[in-house]
Amino acid sequence: MKIVKIIMLVLLLVFVGIQFISTTRNQSNSTPKTDFMFVNNVPESIHKQLKVSCYDCHSNNTEYPWYNRIQPVAWLLENHIKEGKSELNFSEWENYSNRRKKNKLKSIISQIEKDKMPMYSYMILHGEAKLSEKDKKALIIWVSQLRDSLK
Repeated sequence: MKIVKIIMLVLLLVFVGIQFISTTRNQSNSTPKTDFMFVNNVPESIHKQLKVSCYDCHSNNTEYPWYNRIQPVAWLLENHIKEGKSELNFSEWENYSNRRKKNKLKSIISQIEKDKMPMYSYMILHGEAKLSEKDKKALIIWVSQLRDSLK
């Protein structure tokens, strides 16, 4: 029984200790001129849905939840954000070549159609990010039109 108490005390001390190890926050006070919303004529409904469902992981400005300051959760969130931005960063959109933009738009359509984005794990805590069938259809149509307009 004494060994269990020692293990629990060590685990508690480790948990408290890791709270002092911070992560890099993915936040900016401004929207760059290279941002997807700035560059494209995005309808308000699409704009809202992209902000709510995509921008936390795919831009340079994340709206962090309250639990982001708790380790090891913050590390997991930071890893998801870095991975998401490496795949697609809406804040850097204008820096992409037209070929890359077309590929990213094609990928967006595919991810929405296959229900891979937004991620299920994200939607558990962000119910507003869930795309209805109507939202999916509207996004797919608009993104397809944008892709087709690129040369």
